[in-house]
Amino acid sequence: MIPALLRRAYRAVRGGSRAAAIPMSALAYVEPGNQWYRPVFAGVSSLSPRVSRAPAVRRALAVLEQLDCDAYHNYVMNFYRAGLGQLGEAWMYADLYTTLGGLAATIRPRHYLEIGVRRGHSMSMVAANAPEARIYGFDLWVQDYAGLENPGEAFVRTQLTRVGYRGRVEFTAGDSANTVPAFLAAHRDLYFDLITVDGDHSARGARLDLVHVLPRLTIGGVLVFDDLVNPSHPELRAVWNETVASDPRFATWSFDEAGFGVAFAVRTA
Repeated sequence: MIPALLRRAYRAVRGGSRAAAIPMSALAYVEPGNQWYRPVFAGVSSLSPRVSRAPAVRRALAVLEQLDCDAYHNYVMNFYRAGLGQLGEAWMYADLYTTLGGLAATIRPRHYLEIGVRRGHSMSMVAANAPEARIYGFDLWVQDYAGLENPGEAFVRTQLTRVGYRGRVEFTAGDSANTVPAFLAAHRDLYFDLITVDGDHSARGARLDLVHVLPRLTIGGVLVFDDLVNPSHPELRAVWNETVASDPRFATWSFDEAGFGVAFAVRTA
């Protein structure tokens, strides 16, 4: 018999409410007629070691070494090597790449949405570890972004091929404040097991991106947010805390000890 306090949660994932349309990720479990716990069986405590330790850094480094890298990414690879060389297995470090690689390897997302693609390095972390996932990327494709080359969609497709991606990728060009909600309105039944928000770094733009995509995260799905403590964008931590960390539907984790910081959230309800 399903406990009374869990009947609503059970209906939410198996019928009886608007939330019934929300699919579940690989981190969720439902036993029809006998649901004692909430569906999500693993949260940030289980996932954080998979994104923030030496094996996660090595996984990210192995992917970067296959890609066409610019000055920034060459720096990141040398940074990884220095940390591993100095601290070895004791090194605790996380960034967007280690986080996406570790999460993709763990949850094997079926559908992945990324806001802020640029050269496709973060997308390649997902593609390398979930090579058959359906990927959706949104970017303005601004030339000389942050003083670095931003070659565009064809270049990113080549990057994905280099890491063994076999799935289907779809790109949408334009301001994510407009293109993402338009895309989601046209695909009302599409939900994502993994989402990255790394686009507009203004407080308003980052908040809009989060607000637009959060309702489309599966139960047990994970949302990743980059540049949590980037000194050029100090407003982003407050945006994360106010928009996601304070929301009771999500369990959150962040790393801010080195680099530009990263955070992720698991949707639990």
